[in-house]
Amino acid sequence: MHKEPFLRMSKRESIGIGKAALIYITALLLSLIACAGVIYLLVHMNPIDVYKAIFDGALGSKRRVWITVRDLLILLCVAVGLAPAFKMRFWNIGAEGQILIGGLASAALMINAGGRIPNVLLIILMFAASAAGGMVWGLIPTWFKAKWKTNETLFTLMLNYVAMQIVTFCIVFWENPKGSNTVGIINQQTRAGWLPEVFGNDYFWNIVIVAVLTVFMFIYLRYSKRGYEVAVVGESERTARYAGISVRKVMLRTMALSGAICGIAGFIIVGGSSHTISTSTANGRGFTAIIVAWLARFNTFAMVLIAFGITFMEKGAIQIASQYGLNENASDVLLGIILFFILGAQFFVNYKVERNHRQEGAK
Repeated sequence: MHKEPFLRMSKRESIGIGKAALIYITALLLSLIACAGVIYLLVHMNPIDVYKAIFDGALGSKRRVWITVRDLLILLCVAVGLAPAFKMRFWNIGAEGQILIGGLASAALMINAGGRIPNVLLIILMFAASAAGGMVWGLIPTWFKAKWKTNETLFTLMLNYVAMQIVTFCIVFWENPKGSNTVGIINQQTRAGWLPEVFGNDYFWNIVIVAVLTVFMFIYLRYSKRGYEVAVVGESERTARYAGISVRKVMLRTMALSGAICGIAGFIIVGGSSHTISTSTANGRGFTAIIVAWLARFNTFAMVLIAFGITFMEKGAIQIASQYGLNENASDVLLGIILFFILGAQFFVNYKVERNHRQEGAK
């Protein structure tokens, strides 16, 4: 005789914002306990001191606050760029490459046009070139997908490595000083192509650009006709065609927008943050942003909180590793633990565990 299980899982039809927030907060607290436990096992430190180190690493000084804000903005920008593609169920795993191509376009203009044209014009050209570069890098796999139904996951992933090799090729010509195999800080003396300070704040324009993109994408996906078409194509291409929507046009248009915003993230990094270009310019943000976009369910305002949480914990993990004399990989281990718990929370947001009423009825 088949015995019914005592508990069963079922998909939630909906969940309130407060309950979802409580699940994520619980997961975050559990991740803190797990990280503290790992640190205690490794170096036998008081967990309370570990928590203080996490806070100190992210917000312990004015400089650390702005570093956290700087990295938060870049991660948020990439997540905003990925949102329309993933809502359309186009698995854009190529944000790393799109960031690199966008950053490369900005670096090329800074190196070749810096000091030759007015700085305002140079920055505008960098912005446009970075957006165009990311757009093209996003459209390449989309065109093949629309034309020949190629696998966009593999295609966009492989283009990341192509972008890395293009950057490596350019570094050979731009390396400074010669033989260093690095570009160095571009235009460090003239600051040509650097986003200017406002009220003594180096990241003012970073905040403005990302804030505008965040609000724009929220309105675009939630209230515009094109955002509605993105959602319909994501739900079912067959339904979209039946409704008279051109799936090919929506795919190309959406990935053009997605790639362009990821390219703008490259502009923000090169023009408004690091002022250099290398194969590690994207620094894994293209993959972390996927987690941000999914956890926020493509709501760009929710992405702000999630991106802050991940950036906060990342900086805290780095502080723990350095403060307690652990190697550089320790921070990655701790961040991995944190992300594991946050992703686990996503399961409980989507599903619920309840008693099997059929078994109770049988009794």
